[in-house]
Amino acid sequence: MPTGYLAIVLHAHLPFLRHPEDPTVMEERWLYEAIADTYLPLLRLFEGLAHDRVPFRCTLSLSAPLLCMLRDDLLKERIGKHLDSMIALADSELERTKKEPWYQKLARMYGEHYRALRGTWRAHDGDLVRAFRRLQDAGTGLEVITSNATHAFFPLMDKNWNAMRAQVELAADLYEECFGQRTPGMWLGECGYVPGCDALLRDAAIRYFFVDTHALENASRPALHGAYSPIYCESGVAAFARDAESSRQVWSAKEGYPGDKHYRDFYRDIGFDLPVDYLKPWIHPEGHRLYTGFKYHAITHDQLHDKWVYDPEIARGKAGLHATHFREARLRQAQELASRMDCPPMIVAPFDAELFGHWWHEGVQFLDDLFRQLHFDQPGGDGKRAASDAARVEPMSPREYLDRHPTHQVATPSQSSWGQRGFSEYWLNETNAWIYPHLHEAAERMVALARRFAPPAAPPTDLKRRALNQAGRELLLAQSSDWAFILKTGTTVSYATRRTHESIVRFTRLHDDLLAGKVDVPYLAALEQKDNLFAGLDYRKWA
Repeated sequence: MPTGYLAIVLHAHLPFLRHPEDPTVMEERWLYEAIADTYLPLLRLFEGLAHDRVPFRCTLSLSAPLLCMLRDDLLKERIGKHLDSMIALADSELERTKKEPWYQKLARMYGEHYRALRGTWRAHDGDLVRAFRRLQDAGTGLEVITSNATHAFFPLMDKNWNAMRAQVELAADLYEECFGQRTPGMWLGECGYVPGCDALLRDAAIRYFFVDTHALENASRPALHGAYSPIYCESGVAAFARDAESSRQVWSAKEGYPGDKHYRDFYRDIGFDLPVDYLKPWIHPEGHRLYTGFKYHAITHDQLHDKWVYDPEIARGKAGLHATHFREARLRQAQELASRMDCPPMIVAPFDAELFGHWWHEGVQFLDDLFRQLHFDQPGGDGKRAASDAARVEPMSPREYLDRHPTHQVATPSQSSWGQRGFSEYWLNETNAWIYPHLHEAAERMVALARRFAPPAAPPTDLKRRALNQAGRELLLAQSSDWAFILKTGTTVSYATRRTHESIVRFTRLHDDLLAGKVDVPYLAALEQKDNLFAGLDYRKWA
């Protein structure tokens, strides 16, 4: 038996970003960049480990909005064009840097990188959902789960349990459509838990979810093993808590690995360094500068000037050293914990997937080294037989852990999130409080609509059913936790404000038209074409 288990959990999420009316909306690039920087590299990582027969274990949460976008033909076409554009930029940079050998070396690296990504994209016909499903179905060690429907923040929704139930069931249904089975776990938006929402997961046949450390520390009964063993809620659904120590070594601005001075600097990008006339084909048509992904400098220090030229070989070595440090730290941690536990500790290390590759360029290499070290550099790895008392950490998925160790304490976690200071203040403060009266009113109206037109009432006409379903979509879009988050961070405030306004206005118009007994067909068709997530949505989920 291992000394302890390690669960690496990567949460991949973006709000629904789809603008068929305008291909130049800059926020839609968030999706293109996440696919090129994180999702495709992660897919290549998992495929490489599977090819080399490395028995890795990794839990990947693909949020429901992300699943919808990854399956959308329009967005897949635009993503393919983005990869082509990056290759064209690499070719241009090779020519521009002919007299700068260090920069040309990096331009060549980017060209090879994007060509490899495009090859993987084309090999899977741009269908990343199918690609991840194949890995999961093949038993490679990848466990895919999903989030609640639009990543809504449950602690601020608990006045309307029907709306919360719809968030859970729609996401679970979408996952089953994509992966042919029920999702074993669910990532609650922002790890936002409120007592009782676990019963909604139980009703959707979901076995586990994640919370931050203090949710178990402040549970209804003291958690005997703290964050290092799950607890069962009264519903029978298991809550796994985040390990603060392992998270800090990756996330912390002071202690975290991504801040190493030899790693690639994210913020120093040729999109802001080179002349606008040269960059025209790769920036916004109106001349707005943006991150291209071509970055030629190492972090060096916290200033944007006077940076070292990035050296990928040195950075590659650092990733291996940091993987070793992380693995050894987890072993020491497991040994200390196991000495006072009656079962091997479960160390849960959850991260935003976009940290790996996008924000931390070498992060995917770090994961690759970590999984290989866990297999080859520990007793019992690579087929070697280990003594029963040999100290080692075994990668494990939450579902496997529950199967292997099914008996756990019963308690109710406290209301919590993994946001700043652990509760709701990041999503409810002076910057974003204005949205919640609209969200609560719309949710109540949606429930009333669903009950008005649900059995035993006479079934609605096909046109009214379409309008009811679209009203549900607009409510879901408004409930996305991302808009409140952006309003707090102050990044793209105008975009978050506009998206919230648009969804509420669209919902309200559909609601009023339905009550008036008339539906504007061209208006409804336009919304169905634009806001087309959850194709199989049924308005009766709110009833």
